[in-house]
Amino acid sequence: MGKQIAIDGPAGAGKSTIAKLLSKEKGFIYVDTGAMYRAIALFLLEKGVDVDDEEAVKNVLPEADVRLQFIEGKQCVLLNEKDVTDCLRTEEVGNTASKVSAYPPVRECLAGLQRRAAEENDVVMDGRDIGTVILPNAPLKVFLTASVSVRAKRRFLELSEKGEECDIKKIEADIRERDKRDMTRETAPLVKAEDAILLDSSDMSIDEVVSRLQELCRERGL
Repeated sequence: MGKQIAIDGPAGAGKSTIAKLLSKEKGFIYVDTGAMYRAIALFLLEKGVDVDDEEAVKNVLPEADVRLQFIEGKQCVLLNEKDVTDCLRTEEVGNTASKVSAYPPVRECLAGLQRRAAEENDVVMDGRDIGTVILPNAPLKVFLTASVSVRAKRRFLELSEKGEECDIKKIEADIRERDKRDMTRETAPLVKAEDAILLDSSDMSIDEVVSRLQELCRERGL
């Protein structure tokens, strides 16, 4: 069993950025579970499946082979043998992933792969239900959050830097909707694990957040 650090939190809280930096400093493997759900979303969009129809989604899941490949510590996401890592960060894919991740068949499809990665490697894993469902026994669990306005601004800047046109008001509305969907779904809703450390990054720099997580790692012997 590898060493495990679980980071949960809402969309746009900076989980992926923080987890990548922490994993690099610790020499752990970074497992981006959100990217796996995005790969499923991309598959459904490309296939033209009605993502509001859970049964239709369930029926095509056997056709989607999502795997993680680690190259020099960097995670690549393969969808049916194709590297789709660079295709997963659009708003459409993100919103679709949030919707279909509420379906039990989708979560069951990916949970086993996530747990195996943690059994075979020292990992920093981020997502919505890592500390509550995927790695409930992780020695360090963190619930990373930030205000909706801060998260929307971060996402706006991220998209703008890529040259994409975006509306910050729409981004904020999308984040509020995703929060509601993630927190109210029947299967593995977004909640803070009872033994997780709450960390609000609204007024913290990336370096400050990583530094705080390093302190927590040392306290737990990780």
